Amino acid sequence: MLASISNTNKAPRLTLVGAGPGDPELLTLKAHHALQEADVVLYDALIHPDTLAYIPEKTIKRYVGKRANAHYYSQDEINALIIDDAYKYGHVVRLKGGDPFVFGRGYEEIEYAESYGVPTTVIPGISSATSLSTINKIPLTARGKNQSFWVLTGCTTERKVSKDIALAAQTNATAVILMGLGRLADIVHIYKNAGKQNLPVAVIVNGSLKNQQIILAQVNTIEEEIQKKTITGPALILIGEVVDLHTAKSIHQTIGAQPEPIYATNTI
Repeated sequence: MLASISNTNKAPRLTLVGAGPGDPELLTLKAHHALQEADVVLYDALIHPDTLAYIPEKTIKRYVGKRANAHYYSQDEINALIIDDAYKYGHVVRLKGGDPFVFGRGYEEIEYAESYGVPTTVIPGISSATSLSTINKIPLTARGKNQSFWVLTGCTTERKVSKDIALAAQTNATAVILMGLGRLADIVHIYKNAGKQNLPVAVIVNGSLKNQQIILAQVNTIEEEIQKKTITGPALILIGEVVDLHTAKSIHQTIGAQPEPIYATNTI
């Protein structure tokens, strides 16, 4: 049940905060300030445990899950928690991985909060869509290689590969594909049909973390290379000529330690 009467003298409000791609040191200063001022923090599964150290001990922390195919709370339940906690305690910080407006359903949460009269603020985060290539010294755009980059989801709400990937394959744009590892075979098929079987590909797993992996290959070999690895954790797919500019200068190379799953505590 949604709270209708405040149990605190504090006015209810919501701050939606992007935590960045994973590395706790990539949290912005403004996001850090919001965590320091929060009365309640609702955080996702992909939030690094060390990021939680920025939250004062007195602050209520709620783990709400939201990993692919492993939702601890449904989106409707999270929405209800935001309103309940805002009216009970005051300032709620909703801490989400990456940037909350890049495939993060952040807009849905502030829209819901505002419908219940809760004022909202959004603090952007460093998105994995643009930061992980930079961390790994792969430019998303490079003179003579491409004129644009496309940020795409690999899997739609209908659990199908995005039709926009076929459009991107017809261009020389760098494709940045989030949540696409489970649809890698479909993505490879699309690029092969576009005559791009030799296009360089990078798959970045657990990007920005100490256990990051980067697998470099081509469209026609990436599936084989992926099958050789044990991959646990979120992955980003980069497809385009710019991948060849990676400083390793070597196809079929893996950089980094074997990945380990991120451990997320359930603290309420």
